[in-house]
Amino acid sequence: MSSEITPRGAAPAYDEAERGVLDIHNRAAELTFRDEKKELSYPKDEKKDLYPKDEKELAVATVFPVPAKKDAYVAPKPTAKGPKKKVSNWILFKLWYNTYRKLFTICFVINMIGFGFAASGHWPYAIRYTGAFAVANFNVAILVRNEIFGRILYGVINTLFAKWPPLWFRLGCTSVLQHLGGIHSGCNVSGIIWLTLKVVDTYRNHSHEHNAILTVGLLTNVAVIVTAVSAFPWVRNTHHNVFERHHRFVGWTALFLTWGFTIMGDLWDTTTQTWALNGRHLVRQQDFWYVMGMTTWIVLPWICTRDVPVDIELPSPKVAIVRFKRGMQQGLLGRISRSAVKEYHAFGIISEGPHAKYHYMICGVQGDFTRSLVNDPPRTLWTRELKFAGVSNTSTLYKRGIRICTGTGIGAALSTCIQSPYCCHLGRPFVGSDQEKTFGPTISGLIHRHVEPERLLLWDSKVRGGRPDTMKILREVYHSWQAEVVFITSNYVGNSEMMQGCKESGIPCFGTLWDFTLGIA
Repeated sequence: MSSEITPRGAAPAYDEAERGVLDIHNRAAELTFRDEKKELSYPKDEKKDLYPKDEKELAVATVFPVPAKKDAYVAPKPTAKGPKKKVSNWILFKLWYNTYRKLFTICFVINMIGFGFAASGHWPYAIRYTGAFAVANFNVAILVRNEIFGRILYGVINTLFAKWPPLWFRLGCTSVLQHLGGIHSGCNVSGIIWLTLKVVDTYRNHSHEHNAILTVGLLTNVAVIVTAVSAFPWVRNTHHNVFERHHRFVGWTALFLTWGFTIMGDLWDTTTQTWALNGRHLVRQQDFWYVMGMTTWIVLPWICTRDVPVDIELPSPKVAIVRFKRGMQQGLLGRISRSAVKEYHAFGIISEGPHAKYHYMICGVQGDFTRSLVNDPPRTLWTRELKFAGVSNTSTLYKRGIRICTGTGIGAALSTCIQSPYCCHLGRPFVGSDQEKTFGPTISGLIHRHVEPERLLLWDSKVRGGRPDTMKILREVYHSWQAEVVFITSNYVGNSEMMQGCKESGIPCFGTLWDFTLGIA
């Protein structure tokens, strides 16, 4: 960090234009900022040359040439806001019952069929190994949220099915990868139900069970339920820190209790009322290995956690550009924190390519953590060196696509536009009096050096006097660009409007998810 930065007051939150909901231009509300030369913080090795030649050459080497077009797309002028078009109930249902809920339904229904047979006494095997059914579900739930497993799965799909299969198949691959959380949630809920049956059966047979097993079993069930409840959407979206503390730390407590409940249950002989301390017997139990798998999937991502040096550029009081060493492939996200084990926040990663010198995160002020990056910029941050894949990572499956984003959503979109020459980029709105004032010369330089004019449409809602007819532009660009898919990163309102419009127009699209957990384990 540059020592020239002067202390500033509390960073303000986003206004209406920056959230993408401004309809009437208000000149008096435009961003004012002190002397930029004093306020901007540039990495020391980039003060003389903001874009080193070697970094640019390495990035360009990863991009294929784009066929030139005679005329770049010209966006229409903003139009007056008319009455909101009513969306059919069928479209709303299809958006609600997405692949996430379909996967949840499949996992839950299959489990409940088995649970019904077990609870009614018609499946002796399930009655005998109820605990194994519980931890097997937890094992799968944690596995599909494991970042290493996710990267491998994305890598295999992107390698095997890039561009050649039918479009419906590639869209299905993207949809399943994006909504793996449905398996996570379905197996977790099912596991809780199986565990509850196990605990109930243990208490029914309490005269033959050890008191320690009864106590640990009940505590395990309570801890698992608290972990699941803390992940409900209304808790995550309104009380992020509450969600993270309980989902992570109570979840870890539940794991230790699960170990205790499993081992004691396997070693206690209900016939002789004694402990059979036999290691061979223990390792032959399937629930033991399921819990071992759970533990492995939880621990693996944490061995990649490091405290790394960062440089922070402050182009405006509402945005911090965090720079890390080494390049990244497109479509990845990373978690950062000031602490080794708590309050991790996910941001999209911008990079010119795997061989670039740096990658960046755009952190807009929306809460205490992001505000602290502006008011008290750190020199180091904790992060997991192995990043997790987002839906944009599957852009390699498609011949041509459109990446549309609003505000700081450019952080999740720009890397795809830079590294995928057949991805058309629409930005709405770029905040501040102009895009460079908001995001600074580093991000602006990446945009204008790597995204050609025929692939780029920037819309500044303040300068242009309001919001555009997004769907009109999107439909026109989709057909003129001959795109196969649209990826959307926006706020809740913008995301809903564009998803509904795309569904009505028959345009394949994938938007931001608002009802799933990032799987913080």
